[in-house]
Amino acid sequence: MRRLTGAEVWGAPIAHSRSPELHLAAYRALGLDWTFERRLVEADRFADELARASVRGLAVTFPLKDAAFRQAALRDRPAELTGAVNTLFFGDDEGLRGFNTDVGGLANALEESGVGGAETVRLVGSGATTTSALVAVSALGARRVEIAARRPERAAAMLALAARIGVPARAVALGEVRDPVDLTIATLPGGAELDPGHADALADAGGVLFDVAYSPWPSALAQRWQAEAHHGLGMLLHQAVLQVRIFVSGDADRELPDEAQVIRAMRDALG
Repeated sequence: MRRLTGAEVWGAPIAHSRSPELHLAAYRALGLDWTFERRLVEADRFADELARASVRGLAVTFPLKDAAFRQAALRDRPAELTGAVNTLFFGDDEGLRGFNTDVGGLANALEESGVGGAETVRLVGSGATTTSALVAVSALGARRVEIAARRPERAAAMLALAARIGVPARAVALGEVRDPVDLTIATLPGGAELDPGHADALADAGGVLFDVAYSPWPSALAQRWQAEAHHGLGMLLHQAVLQVRIFVSGDADRELPDEAQVIRAMRDALG
């Protein structure tokens, strides 16, 4: 029988993950005697490890989001749109269910930061998190999106997605950034370095910065930013809140009992 009082986070690397701090704080606030552990899992071992998993739910990070998407029998709309799953739920008889909580987590973090209403948005990057950011800002009402990437041709799938969800979008090389925007969302890995000239161009025309990186902080890009800048701990927090909702009830939209207190406990755990 599957053990329904434990959860884990998988990835490679995984030692840096702060998910255990967030989840355990939430479980304590909810009065749940649940566990949450890290496990190093490479992509080529994911299916085998999943078949042996004995947990209520999984959080997955790089490089497992594509594999988790393929393994899920049912997926929520953000997962279907992005082709990425970062949360798996085993807790019912409907089969393995996949969710992308990065989308809702980022949207909630942007609103908390006061920039949820940005109409013009620049996304810096071209990976899975960039795709989640595209869906998030679309849900918040963005009217124009620019994707700035080292290799803009890699954004073709995102441009097709933007057309599907009704957001005008274009892709440009980092050296071609010119137009001012209300909000820049940087989705580069923590510690990633940009050409100083490119970073300055982004900062000069970038409006408010929301950088998904949080360690080290300030990021290389945030150090060059003259306007308001926010780190990614808000996204980390709010996507984890959605994961906890899923692990508790199977529903990302169902609020937790006394959710405000749970969020305070999770925020305190992040320091």
